[in-house]
Amino acid sequence: MTKAFVVLEDGTVYPGRSIGAPGNADGEVVFNTSMTGYQEMLTDPSYAGQLLTLTYPMVGNYGMDDRVEESGRIQPAGLIIREAAPIASHPRSSQTLAEFLHERGIVAIDQVDTRALTRRIRRHGVMLGSITTEESPAEALERIRTLPRYDDVNWVETVTTRDRYAWSMEGQPQYRIALLDGGVKRNIMRSLALRGAEVTVFPSRTAADALLEIAPDAVVLSPGPGDPLLLDAMVDETKKLIGRLPVLGICLGHQVAARALGAGSFKLPFGHRGGNHPVKDLDTGKVTITAQNHGYAVDPDGLGSGAYVNRISLNDQTVEGIAMRTEPLLTIQYHSEASPGPLDNTEIFDQFIAMVAATRGESQ
Repeated sequence: MTKAFVVLEDGTVYPGRSIGAPGNADGEVVFNTSMTGYQEMLTDPSYAGQLLTLTYPMVGNYGMDDRVEESGRIQPAGLIIREAAPIASHPRSSQTLAEFLHERGIVAIDQVDTRALTRRIRRHGVMLGSITTEESPAEALERIRTLPRYDDVNWVETVTTRDRYAWSMEGQPQYRIALLDGGVKRNIMRSLALRGAEVTVFPSRTAADALLEIAPDAVVLSPGPGDPLLLDAMVDETKKLIGRLPVLGICLGHQVAARALGAGSFKLPFGHRGGNHPVKDLDTGKVTITAQNHGYAVDPDGLGSGAYVNRISLNDQTVEGIAMRTEPLLTIQYHSEASPGPLDNTEIFDQFIAMVAATRGESQ
Protein backbone atom coordinates (compact mmCIF):
# COMPACT_ATOMS: atom_id res chain seq x y z
CA MET A 1 0.00 0.00 0.00
CA THR A 2 1.31 3.44 -0.96
CA LYS A 3 0.74 5.99 1.77
CA ALA A 4 -0.76 9.32 0.87
CA PHE A 5 -1.87 12.43 2.74
CA VAL A 6 -4.43 15.17 2.41
CA VAL A 7 -2.94 18.38 3.77
CA LEU A 8 -5.03 21.52 4.28
CA GLU A 9 -3.64 25.04 4.31
CA ASP A 10 -4.47 25.35 8.03
CA GLY A 11 -2.04 22.50 8.73
CA THR A 12 -4.63 19.74 9.22
CA VAL A 13 -3.44 16.37 7.91
CA TYR A 14 -5.53 13.33 6.93
CA PRO A 15 -3.55 10.14 6.18
CA GLY A 16 -4.78 7.59 3.67
CA ARG A 17 -3.87 5.28 0.81
CA SER A 18 -3.05 6.20 -2.78
CA ILE A 19 -5.62 4.80 -5.24
CA GLY A 20 -4.56 6.78 -8.31
CA ALA A 21 -1.43 8.04 -9.95
CA PRO A 22 1.57 9.02 -7.79
CA GLY A 23 2.42 12.67 -7.31
CA ASN A 24 0.89 15.83 -5.89
CA ALA A 25 -2.53 17.33 -6.61
CA ASP A 26 -3.31 20.85 -5.41
CA GLY A 27 -6.55 22.77 -5.29
CA GLU A 28 -9.46 24.12 -3.31
CA VAL A 29 -10.88 21.32 -1.16
CA VAL A 30 -14.67 20.93 -1.56
CA PHE A 31 -17.21 18.22 -0.78
CA ASN A 32 -20.23 16.75 -2.58
CA THR A 33 -22.99 14.90 -0.74
CA SER A 34 -24.42 12.91 -3.69
CA MET A 35 -24.74 9.17 -3.14
CA THR A 36 -24.11 8.21 -6.79
CA GLY A 37 -22.73 9.79 -9.94
CA TYR A 38 -19.02 9.80 -9.14
CA GLN A 39 -18.00 9.47 -12.79
CA GLU A 40 -20.23 12.37 -13.82
CA MET A 41 -18.70 14.45 -11.03
CA LEU A 42 -15.17 13.52 -12.05
CA THR A 43 -15.88 14.78 -15.58
CA ASP A 44 -17.80 17.93 -14.59
CA PRO A 45 -15.80 21.04 -15.65
CA SER A 46 -17.20 22.99 -12.69
CA TYR A 47 -14.69 21.10 -10.49
CA ALA A 48 -11.65 22.49 -12.31
CA GLY A 49 -8.98 23.56 -9.83
CA GLN A 50 -10.55 21.68 -6.92
CA LEU A 51 -9.92 18.58 -4.83
CA LEU A 52 -13.24 16.75 -4.79
CA THR A 53 -14.24 15.03 -1.55
CA LEU A 54 -17.17 12.62 -1.75
CA THR A 55 -19.07 12.18 1.50
CA TYR A 56 -20.71 8.87 0.55
CA PRO A 57 -18.55 6.22 2.27
CA MET A 58 -18.03 3.74 -0.61
CA VAL A 59 -17.24 4.93 -4.11
CA GLY A 60 -16.74 2.89 -7.27
CA ASN A 61 -19.06 -0.02 -6.50
CA TYR A 62 -20.77 0.11 -9.92
CA GLY A 63 -17.58 0.74 -11.83
CA MET A 64 -16.88 3.06 -14.73
CA ASP A 65 -18.76 3.57 -18.00
CA ASP A 66 -17.51 6.09 -20.56
CA ARG A 67 -21.07 6.63 -21.83
CA VAL A 68 -21.94 8.70 -18.75
CA GLU A 69 -18.98 11.07 -18.88
CA GLU A 70 -19.88 14.76 -18.95
CA SER A 71 -16.73 16.00 -20.70
CA GLY A 72 -13.65 14.64 -22.44
CA ARG A 73 -11.35 14.52 -19.41
CA ILE A 74 -11.13 14.38 -15.62
CA GLN A 75 -11.79 17.87 -14.29
CA PRO A 76 -10.98 17.97 -10.53
CA ALA A 77 -7.30 18.18 -9.63
CA GLY A 78 -7.73 15.13 -7.37
CA LEU A 79 -10.20 12.87 -5.57
CA ILE A 80 -10.64 12.21 -1.84
CA ILE A 81 -12.89 9.36 -0.60
CA ARG A 82 -13.45 7.08 2.37
CA GLU A 83 -13.28 3.70 0.62
CA ALA A 84 -12.71 2.68 -2.99
CA ALA A 85 -14.70 -0.41 -3.94
CA PRO A 86 -12.22 -3.14 -4.94
CA ILE A 87 -14.57 -4.65 -7.53
CA ALA A 88 -17.13 -3.17 -9.91
CA SER A 89 -20.58 -4.76 -10.04
CA HIS A 90 -22.41 -3.51 -13.11
CA PRO A 91 -22.79 -5.06 -16.60
CA ARG A 92 -21.84 -1.77 -18.31
CA SER A 93 -18.68 -1.29 -16.26
CA SER A 94 -15.37 -1.47 -18.12
CA GLN A 95 -12.98 -1.04 -15.16
CA THR A 96 -12.71 -0.26 -11.47
CA LEU A 97 -12.42 3.25 -10.08
CA ALA A 98 -8.74 2.73 -9.19
CA GLU A 99 -7.96 1.46 -12.71
CA PHE A 100 -9.77 4.46 -14.17
CA LEU A 101 -7.81 6.93 -12.01
CA HIS A 102 -4.47 5.28 -12.79
CA GLU A 103 -5.23 5.25 -16.51
CA ARG A 104 -6.13 8.96 -16.49
CA GLY A 105 -3.14 9.95 -14.34
CA ILE A 106 -5.27 11.36 -11.51
CA VAL A 107 -3.89 11.63 -7.98
CA ALA A 108 -6.47 10.23 -5.54
CA ILE A 109 -6.67 8.94 -1.97
CA ASP A 110 -8.98 6.72 0.07
CA GLN A 111 -9.09 5.56 3.72
CA VAL A 112 -9.54 9.23 4.64
CA ASP A 113 -11.89 10.24 7.44
CA THR A 114 -14.08 12.18 5.01
CA ARG A 115 -16.65 12.90 7.73
CA ALA A 116 -14.02 14.76 9.77
CA LEU A 117 -12.73 16.53 6.66
CA THR A 118 -16.23 17.62 5.66
CA ARG A 119 -17.00 18.88 9.15
CA ARG A 120 -13.81 20.94 9.11
CA ILE A 121 -14.71 22.55 5.78
CA ARG A 122 -18.24 23.26 6.99
CA ARG A 123 -16.88 24.87 10.14
CA HIS A 124 -13.99 26.85 8.65
CA GLY A 125 -14.91 27.17 4.97
CA VAL A 126 -13.25 25.85 1.85
CA MET A 127 -9.48 26.11 1.79
CA LEU A 128 -6.55 25.16 -0.37
CA GLY A 129 -5.06 21.73 0.07
CA SER A 130 -2.96 19.01 -1.48
CA ILE A 131 -3.06 15.26 -1.97
CA THR A 132 0.48 13.97 -1.94
CA THR A 133 2.17 10.61 -2.29
CA GLU A 134 5.67 12.10 -2.57
CA GLU A 135 6.07 14.67 0.19
CA SER A 136 5.84 14.82 3.92
CA PRO A 137 2.88 16.80 5.28
CA ALA A 138 5.27 19.60 6.30
CA GLU A 139 6.71 19.82 2.78
CA ALA A 140 3.23 19.82 1.25
CA LEU A 141 2.08 22.56 3.60
CA GLU A 142 5.02 24.75 2.69
CA ARG A 143 4.17 24.35 -1.01
CA ILE A 144 0.43 24.98 -0.49
CA ARG A 145 1.21 28.34 1.06
CA THR A 146 2.87 29.46 -2.19
CA LEU A 147 -0.13 28.58 -4.39
CA PRO A 148 -2.38 31.25 -5.95
CA ARG A 149 -5.79 31.62 -4.33
CA TYR A 150 -8.57 29.73 -6.10
CA ASP A 151 -10.55 32.97 -6.47
CA ASP A 152 -7.69 34.66 -8.32
CA VAL A 153 -7.65 32.22 -11.26
CA ASN A 154 -9.98 32.43 -14.25
CA TRP A 155 -10.84 28.72 -14.34
CA VAL A 156 -13.29 29.17 -17.21
CA GLU A 157 -10.33 29.81 -19.48
CA THR A 158 -8.95 26.35 -18.58
CA VAL A 159 -12.12 24.43 -19.51
CA THR A 160 -13.86 26.30 -22.32
CA THR A 161 -13.76 24.89 -25.84
CA ARG A 162 -11.04 26.32 -28.07
CA ASP A 163 -13.12 25.98 -31.23
CA ARG A 164 -16.82 26.15 -31.84
CA TYR A 165 -18.66 22.91 -32.57
CA ALA A 166 -22.20 21.66 -33.21
CA TRP A 167 -24.28 19.19 -31.21
CA SER A 168 -27.54 17.78 -32.57
CA MET A 169 -29.61 14.60 -32.56
CA GLU A 170 -30.96 12.69 -35.54
CA GLY A 171 -33.80 14.37 -37.38
CA GLN A 172 -34.53 17.90 -38.47
CA PRO A 173 -33.90 20.43 -35.68
CA GLN A 174 -36.61 23.00 -35.04
CA TYR A 175 -34.48 25.54 -33.19
CA ARG A 176 -30.96 26.89 -33.43
CA ILE A 177 -29.32 27.63 -30.08
CA ALA A 178 -25.96 29.28 -29.42
CA LEU A 179 -24.30 28.07 -26.21
CA LEU A 180 -21.53 30.06 -24.56
CA ASP A 181 -19.23 27.46 -23.00
CA GLY A 182 -18.03 28.36 -19.52
CA GLY A 183 -17.58 24.66 -18.68
CA VAL A 184 -20.61 22.92 -20.18
CA LYS A 185 -21.72 19.37 -19.35
CA ARG A 186 -22.75 17.12 -22.21
CA ASN A 187 -26.17 16.45 -20.74
CA ILE A 188 -27.13 20.07 -21.31
CA MET A 189 -26.62 19.62 -25.04
CA ARG A 190 -28.39 16.25 -24.93
CA SER A 191 -31.35 17.79 -23.10
CA LEU A 192 -31.66 20.61 -25.62
CA ALA A 193 -31.19 18.33 -28.63
CA LEU A 194 -33.90 15.96 -27.38
CA ARG A 195 -36.25 18.95 -27.53
CA GLY A 196 -35.54 19.70 -31.16
CA ALA A 197 -32.57 22.06 -30.85
CA GLU A 198 -29.36 22.18 -32.83
CA VAL A 199 -26.76 23.55 -30.42
CA THR A 200 -23.65 25.41 -31.54
CA VAL A 201 -21.10 25.66 -28.73
CA PHE A 202 -18.83 28.72 -28.64
CA PRO A 203 -15.71 29.58 -26.58
CA SER A 204 -16.41 31.66 -23.49
CA ARG A 205 -14.82 34.84 -24.87
CA THR A 206 -16.93 34.89 -28.04
CA ALA A 207 -18.41 38.31 -28.77
CA ALA A 208 -22.18 38.73 -28.92
CA ASP A 209 -22.00 39.74 -32.59
CA ALA A 210 -20.21 36.47 -33.42
CA LEU A 211 -22.93 34.47 -31.68
CA LEU A 212 -25.61 36.36 -33.57
CA GLU A 213 -23.95 35.63 -36.93
CA ILE A 214 -25.48 32.13 -36.91
CA ALA A 215 -28.96 33.69 -36.42
CA PRO A 216 -29.77 31.67 -33.29
CA ASP A 217 -33.26 31.46 -31.86
CA ALA A 218 -31.84 31.65 -28.32
CA VAL A 219 -28.67 31.68 -26.23
CA VAL A 220 -27.64 29.43 -23.33
CA LEU A 221 -25.01 30.50 -20.80
CA SER A 222 -23.48 27.31 -19.42
CA PRO A 223 -22.29 26.24 -15.98
CA GLY A 224 -18.60 26.38 -15.19
CA PRO A 225 -15.95 26.83 -12.51
CA GLY A 226 -14.60 29.77 -10.58
CA ASP A 227 -15.50 33.28 -9.53
CA PRO A 228 -17.99 35.16 -11.75
CA LEU A 229 -16.30 38.44 -10.76
CA LEU A 230 -13.43 37.45 -13.08
CA LEU A 231 -15.74 37.22 -16.11
CA ASP A 232 -16.25 40.87 -17.01
CA ALA A 233 -15.87 40.20 -20.74
CA MET A 234 -18.58 37.52 -20.68
CA VAL A 235 -20.83 39.80 -18.63
CA ASP A 236 -20.39 42.67 -21.10
CA GLU A 237 -21.28 40.48 -24.07
CA THR A 238 -24.30 39.05 -22.22
CA LYS A 239 -25.62 42.59 -21.75
CA LYS A 240 -25.75 42.88 -25.54
CA LEU A 241 -27.79 39.66 -25.84
CA ILE A 242 -30.45 40.21 -23.18
CA GLY A 243 -33.56 41.62 -24.83
CA ARG A 244 -32.51 40.59 -28.34
CA LEU A 245 -33.40 36.91 -28.00
CA PRO A 246 -34.31 34.38 -25.29
CA VAL A 247 -31.55 33.64 -22.77
CA LEU A 248 -31.16 30.67 -20.40
CA GLY A 249 -28.42 30.90 -17.74
CA ILE A 250 -27.45 27.79 -15.77
CA CYS A 251 -25.30 27.92 -12.59
CA LEU A 252 -22.29 30.06 -13.59
CA GLY A 253 -24.41 31.27 -16.53
CA HIS A 254 -27.04 32.37 -14.01
CA GLN A 255 -24.40 34.39 -12.14
CA VAL A 256 -23.12 35.95 -15.37
CA ALA A 257 -26.64 36.94 -16.44
CA ALA A 258 -27.34 38.34 -12.97
CA ARG A 259 -24.22 40.49 -13.14
CA ALA A 260 -25.29 41.67 -16.61
CA LEU A 261 -28.58 42.78 -15.01
CA GLY A 262 -26.78 44.76 -12.30
CA ALA A 263 -26.58 42.21 -9.47
CA GLY A 264 -23.43 41.24 -7.59
CA SER A 265 -22.02 37.95 -6.37
CA PHE A 266 -20.25 36.58 -3.33
CA LYS A 267 -18.46 33.43 -2.22
CA LEU A 268 -20.32 30.91 -0.08
CA PRO A 269 -18.52 29.49 2.98
CA PHE A 270 -18.41 25.94 1.59
CA GLY A 271 -20.66 25.99 -1.47
CA HIS A 272 -23.66 23.93 -2.54
CA ARG A 273 -22.63 20.56 -3.97
CA GLY A 274 -24.95 17.59 -3.99
CA GLY A 275 -28.24 16.20 -5.21
CA ASN A 276 -30.52 17.11 -2.31
CA HIS A 277 -30.94 20.90 -2.33
CA PRO A 278 -34.55 22.16 -2.01
CA VAL A 279 -35.47 25.16 -4.16
CA LYS A 280 -38.75 27.08 -4.10
CA ASP A 281 -40.27 28.70 -7.18
CA LEU A 282 -41.68 31.97 -5.82
CA ASP A 283 -44.03 32.37 -8.79
CA THR A 284 -45.77 29.01 -8.33
CA GLY A 285 -44.93 28.00 -4.77
CA LYS A 286 -43.59 24.69 -6.06
CA VAL A 287 -40.59 23.12 -4.29
CA THR A 288 -38.21 20.77 -6.11
CA ILE A 289 -35.08 18.90 -5.08
CA THR A 290 -32.14 20.03 -7.17
CA ALA A 291 -28.61 19.01 -8.14
CA GLN A 292 -26.09 21.75 -7.39
CA ASN A 293 -22.38 22.40 -7.79
CA HIS A 294 -21.26 25.95 -7.11
CA GLY A 295 -19.19 27.94 -4.65
CA TYR A 296 -20.58 31.42 -5.39
CA ALA A 297 -24.05 32.97 -5.21
CA VAL A 298 -25.86 36.00 -6.58
CA ASP A 299 -26.30 39.13 -4.47
CA PRO A 300 -29.60 40.59 -5.73
CA ASP A 301 -28.79 44.15 -4.61
CA GLY A 302 -28.50 46.25 -7.74
CA LEU A 303 -30.70 43.98 -9.85
CA GLY A 304 -32.38 46.09 -12.53
CA SER A 305 -36.05 47.03 -12.11
CA GLY A 306 -37.12 44.78 -14.97
CA ALA A 307 -35.70 41.66 -13.31
CA TYR A 308 -36.69 39.86 -10.14
CA VAL A 309 -35.68 36.86 -8.02
CA ASN A 310 -38.11 34.03 -8.76
CA ARG A 311 -36.39 31.08 -7.02
CA ILE A 312 -34.67 30.74 -3.65
CA SER A 313 -32.83 28.04 -1.72
CA LEU A 314 -34.81 26.74 1.23
CA ASN A 315 -31.56 25.87 3.00
CA ASP A 316 -30.07 29.36 3.18
CA GLN A 317 -32.43 31.61 1.16
CA THR A 318 -29.79 32.42 -1.45
CA VAL A 319 -30.91 33.31 -4.97
CA GLU A 320 -31.64 30.27 -7.15
CA GLY A 321 -33.24 31.92 -10.15
CA ILE A 322 -33.94 35.22 -11.89
CA ALA A 323 -36.56 36.16 -14.45
CA MET A 324 -37.56 39.33 -16.27
CA ARG A 325 -41.01 40.85 -16.49
CA THR A 326 -40.77 42.01 -20.09
CA GLU A 327 -37.95 40.04 -21.70
CA PRO A 328 -37.52 36.30 -22.38
CA LEU A 329 -34.89 35.40 -19.79
CA LEU A 330 -34.68 32.48 -17.39
CA THR A 331 -31.79 31.68 -15.05
CA ILE A 332 -31.27 28.92 -12.49
CA GLN A 333 -28.44 28.40 -9.99
CA TYR A 334 -28.87 24.62 -9.99
CA HIS A 335 -28.28 21.97 -12.67
CA SER A 336 -31.56 21.19 -14.42
CA GLU A 337 -29.85 18.44 -16.45
CA ALA A 338 -28.70 16.69 -13.23
CA SER A 339 -25.98 14.14 -14.12
CA PRO A 340 -25.74 13.28 -11.32
CA GLY A 341 -28.77 14.24 -9.32
CA PRO A 342 -32.55 14.15 -9.23
CA LEU A 343 -34.45 14.69 -12.48
CA ASP A 344 -37.09 16.94 -10.90
CA ASN A 345 -35.99 19.96 -12.91
CA THR A 346 -35.60 18.87 -16.52
CA GLU A 347 -38.83 20.79 -17.12
CA ILE A 348 -36.68 23.93 -17.15
CA PHE A 349 -35.64 22.93 -20.67
CA ASP A 350 -39.31 22.56 -21.62
CA GLN A 351 -40.02 26.04 -20.25
CA PHE A 352 -37.06 27.45 -22.16
CA ILE A 353 -38.07 25.85 -25.46
CA ALA A 354 -41.64 27.11 -24.92
CA MET A 355 -40.18 30.58 -24.41
CA VAL A 356 -38.22 30.25 -27.66
CA ALA A 357 -41.30 29.06 -29.53
CA ALA A 358 -43.39 31.92 -28.14
CA THR A 359 -40.76 34.42 -29.21
CA ARG A 360 -41.01 33.00 -32.73
CA GLY A 361 -44.79 33.26 -32.59
CA GLU A 362 -45.33 29.51 -32.36
CA SER A 363 -47.55 27.56 -29.99
CA GLN A 364 -46.29 24.57 -27.97
